[in-house]
Amino acid sequence: MTFGIKNKNIVLGVCGGIAAYKSVELLRLISKQGATVRVFMTKSALEFVGWMTFQALSGMPVCTDLFEKGDEASFKHIDWATEADAVVVAPATANIIGKLAGGIADDALSTFMLAVTAPVIVCPSMNTNMYQKKAVRRNLETLRKDGYHILEPGSGELACGTTGPGRLPEPEQILDRLLSRVAPKDMLNRRVLVTAGPTREAIDPVRFISNPSTGKMGYAVAKAAEYRGAGVTLISGPSTLPDPLNVNVIKVQTAAEMARAVFEHSDDNDIIIKTAAVSDYRPTNPAGHKIKKKQDEMQIQLEKTQDILQELGRRKKDQILVGFAAETDDLHQNAEKKLAEKNLDIIAGNLIGDPASGFAADSNKVTLFFRDGSSEEVAQMEKDAVAHLLLDRIVERVQADKAEYTN
Repeated sequence: MTFGIKNKNIVLGVCGGIAAYKSVELLRLISKQGATVRVFMTKSALEFVGWMTFQALSGMPVCTDLFEKGDEASFKHIDWATEADAVVVAPATANIIGKLAGGIADDALSTFMLAVTAPVIVCPSMNTNMYQKKAVRRNLETLRKDGYHILEPGSGELACGTTGPGRLPEPEQILDRLLSRVAPKDMLNRRVLVTAGPTREAIDPVRFISNPSTGKMGYAVAKAAEYRGAGVTLISGPSTLPDPLNVNVIKVQTAAEMARAVFEHSDDNDIIIKTAAVSDYRPTNPAGHKIKKKQDEMQIQLEKTQDILQELGRRKKDQILVGFAAETDDLHQNAEKKLAEKNLDIIAGNLIGDPASGFAADSNKVTLFFRDGSSEEVAQMEKDAVAHLLLDRIVERVQADKAEYTN
């Protein structure tokens, strides 16, 4: 199954506000995902950003007037509304919000919006006092009831000089919600627990044992599960990645902290996906003060940390348990052994060492090993795509188990 917005038709509506400059970056991000983007601009928007900028970046004609001259201009709003897979209005001013709530169609964008049947994301952006006005709040609530997705604005100092809510969300956040809206909701009512990132085991207050994991794979899995409708808890070791939207994120440092958090939440989840690179050993007696460089050699005594995945396998009830295995050699043998010993349903194994795969890379090349003895070698792809492919296989397993139980 294909996910994301590649080859999809996305319509971007741009209204008149200082935040219209952010719509240029949003257009670039959406186009980078492989989508075809068509732009509607209000006449007020043209006072802030020229239409030619959007046309150059999208490679598509920009609609600014319902009665533009041309062979098909008069019906453009109907054609585009029929072909659209999703619509984003950013920035959405109080004016367009009021028009949509009242069913008013008096320009190209508002007329187009009345003909749209695809999912719509409205991104309000305006003066704080305007945003907090009862009429605007009432109109936004009407849009919610009508099925529009409202992406709440950020707060801060605005260009008009006021401070408070009204700032257009960053383009990356809008893109994230767009990807969520177009994703299939085949994990609704499922609870998913994901672990990600490294752990750190202290040697002294300024040194620790860790590994190169950045958390990218686990964060991608958490985002993908949230896109598909699951309630997601992400337990993360140290990572610089932003928290995924609508995900319950729990931050930990050590293997012991991760173990406590995982066991505290494991019973509440249907699916557990453990991507974290947990330290296998920790210093037995970490120093309370910084160790001074006095000797040419130093020995550190280590002890094993708890095997979280093995304990999850022992405790597993009516759950699907997925592990990851980063290996330097004998991938099949090591992964299959881990699959059996830890009572897993699926394990994703990959060989580290390739700069384009594994730790810190944006892409990954994995082989999936299944409980029934089968395996699936996956071509190198972005970690977001790997995450969705893994969830595909999990959904298939859930559906197969459900069919078996029904029969």
